[in-house]
Amino acid sequence: MNSGTTIGFVGLGIMGSPMAANLLKAGYAVTGYDVSAERVAQLAALGGKRATGVVDAVAGADVVITMLPDSPQVEEVAPLVIEYGRPNLLYIDMSTIKPETSRRVARQAAAAGVRALDAPVSGGERGAIDGTLSIMVGGAPEDVEEARPVLERLGVTIVHVGPAGAGQTVKAANQLVVGGIYGLVSEAIVLLEASGVNPAAGLDVLAGGLAGSRILELKRHTMVKREFVPGFRIDLHHKDMGIALAAAREAGVSLPLTGQVAQLVAAARAQGHGSLDHSALLKVIERLNA
Repeated sequence: MNSGTTIGFVGLGIMGSPMAANLLKAGYAVTGYDVSAERVAQLAALGGKRATGVVDAVAGADVVITMLPDSPQVEEVAPLVIEYGRPNLLYIDMSTIKPETSRRVARQAAAAGVRALDAPVSGGERGAIDGTLSIMVGGAPEDVEEARPVLERLGVTIVHVGPAGAGQTVKAANQLVVGGIYGLVSEAIVLLEASGVNPAAGLDVLAGGLAGSRILELKRHTMVKREFVPGFRIDLHHKDMGIALAAAREAGVSLPLTGQVAQLVAAARAQGHGSLDHSALLKVIERLNA
């Protein structure tokens, strides 16, 4: 696909807005729609075209990308993409949803002559802005390769992980690992502070050793400062942990640590921290030790 490809983009939230902006920078013609008129206006100010609704965003597009909060929103939008998309449309859903939903959408799309991929992402708002996301893609190999030039404008790690729904399963695995690391970093901060050790210095050492991670690299300073401006909200991670547990049940496996992390995330939400960044798991660990 070249820069003359037209893209309909539905869902211009924390992740979708910078992703659509990066496609514009790459020279693609992008028509965007979101339930927030303000977000649509922001895209238009960058050179995108305003859509009045999903159907308007889809009409005439070569590629449609959706970046929506959860399965119900995808289940609402996907039928419109499939019905009003042009023949042989490439539909890339980059939302994080249940694998079974992606498989169902793919079957419905194929019956209508639309090629569907599930391509959830990891990297948070910073990765979306910088175009450095990791993208895990499920679908037919030939469709993944056709989509690759577009995806390369959004991320640096793009891996075809299997058939429809596989991308969502890998994303579930990603989220359980991320949640677990946030929980352990939170416990490390509480331990360091309770022991009279400077947590910033302690985490600097951890970040340079075997315990190092992308989370320590990006979040250790803000966690120590208790700055939880959302790059990815607790509310969304709560939803994702539910997806991970459902995927484990479907696969018939036991994931005990995932279950515990899911409860910590649920506690953060119950304590009123749902709108904060998922690094706010620290607040839950602190409360356990108050």
